[in-house]
Amino acid sequence: MKRIINAFLILVISIINLNCSSQKRVAFKHKVIYNSADLIITQIANNSFVHTSYLQTNDFGNVPCNGLIVRNSDETIIFDTPTNNKSAEVLIKWIKETLHCKINAVIPTHFHDDCLGGLNAFDENKISSYAYFKTIELAKANNYVVPKNSFNDSLILKVGDENIIVKFLGEGHTKDNVVAYFPFEKVLFGGCLIKELNASKGYLGDANISAWSNTVENVKKEYPNVKIVVPGHGAFGNKKLLDYTIKLFNKH
Repeated sequence: MKRIINAFLILVISIINLNCSSQKRVAFKHKVIYNSADLIITQIANNSFVHTSYLQTNDFGNVPCNGLIVRNSDETIIFDTPTNNKSAEVLIKWIKETLHCKINAVIPTHFHDDCLGGLNAFDENKISSYAYFKTIELAKANNYVVPKNSFNDSLILKVGDENIIVKFLGEGHTKDNVVAYFPFEKVLFGGCLIKELNASKGYLGDANISAWSNTVENVKKEYPNVKIVVPGHGAFGNKKLLDYTIKLFNKH
């Protein structure tokens, strides 16, 4: 009888310990999982990946530019293309051959090269592209490659069994900058609207500086539960990036 009671106690303690350890799960540790001269892919959560390519500029040199890949089941959606078709082809191939996933859509978050410079590669691979209607207008006006499908103010698409949400919440870096949210992992892709910590104001040639802080305030209100924030350039982080960007442009 004593042995049975002891065995029962051991079982109960094991279950309690298991529950405690599952509640104290270690935070996901981000890791670079692909690295070449033209493209870097960093896994930042179980189903979210930052892709980084490079854009040569006159004012800022060779600039690293971020986009986001989100995954559910065997499907993905990409926010912002790599900066050129060569890097975009590498990304498309990597997703198909390494992640073994279909690409449902690519969504440029504004009209600059660091968002849609590799769009031709997606067109050639018959991958659907979506953009805010102002992005399409500005791409046409600048003779850039134009996304195929437009939306007004917001867009919801399925990736596997989950949704992604893309919204225009105001002007800032450009008149057309949108942000993308992946509720499944509480990841926000802010694109060039959001600055990494300690960043400068960057390129302002198409900016609405007076509206920028209010727009990011709108982003904060719209997504209060966000855990990971990915800027258009530089290191990802948390809500502090939103606060830093608000403060940066409150000084204009």
